[in-house]
Amino acid sequence: MVSPVTVVKSEGPKLVPFFKATCVYFVLWLPTSSPSWFSALIKCLPIFCLWVFLLAHGFSFLCAHSSARKILAGLIFSALGDAFLIWQEQGYFEHGLLMFAITHILYSSAFGMKPINVHAGLVISAASFLCYLLLYPYLSGPFTYLVAVYIALIGFMGWRAIAGLQLANDLWTWTKLSACLGAVLFMVSDLTIAVNKFCFPVPHSRAIIMATYYAAQMLIVLSAVECQDVEAARKRT
Repeated sequence: MVSPVTVVKSEGPKLVPFFKATCVYFVLWLPTSSPSWFSALIKCLPIFCLWVFLLAHGFSFLCAHSSARKILAGLIFSALGDAFLIWQEQGYFEHGLLMFAITHILYSSAFGMKPINVHAGLVISAASFLCYLLLYPYLSGPFTYLVAVYIALIGFMGWRAIAGLQLANDLWTWTKLSACLGAVLFMVSDLTIAVNKFCFPVPHSRAIIMATYYAAQMLIVLSAVECQDVEAARKRT
């Protein structure tokens, strides 16, 4: 297993553009009340940098590892979702929801179905059900069903990321830990969006949403590195 220190030394420099782009977003802090293509670009810029991060590993790396290709595709749909959510007040919230739903399907496929880890699945199912119970009284119309489907998809993605960790069996790797943390942060980000939009205003919601979202995407992308070792471990379990 490759140590985290080695990973930081080898992968850290490639992530510098991502960190700079994230800083630009938080420094500019463009108002959401006046959406524009420029604000969409600034919001999507960190995700574009994560594209470059994966592409920097070479096309041979992407061709050889399906997990990396699926995560790259998920980033593309994430950027589209980010762009749609810039104009959510103009009626594009559902479009953004669809783009991120596709993202979660792609990430779930990248994480794979082995090991099953029934206990993790039960915990995530219970948490997802409780989240929907929290939101349900505030939902109406198509959102009653759309939110349910979305919670199921992101919950499934979280299950597949968490299932691979297997801390008790000492089968974990830093890539699996990265995927797990990324999935959990993604769920926190999306739950904050849902509560803030449908239930009640969440203090500092935008900062919480974007900080956890960017961190989640970075960690999920990092989980694609050395995915050859991850896929080999899946075949052994």
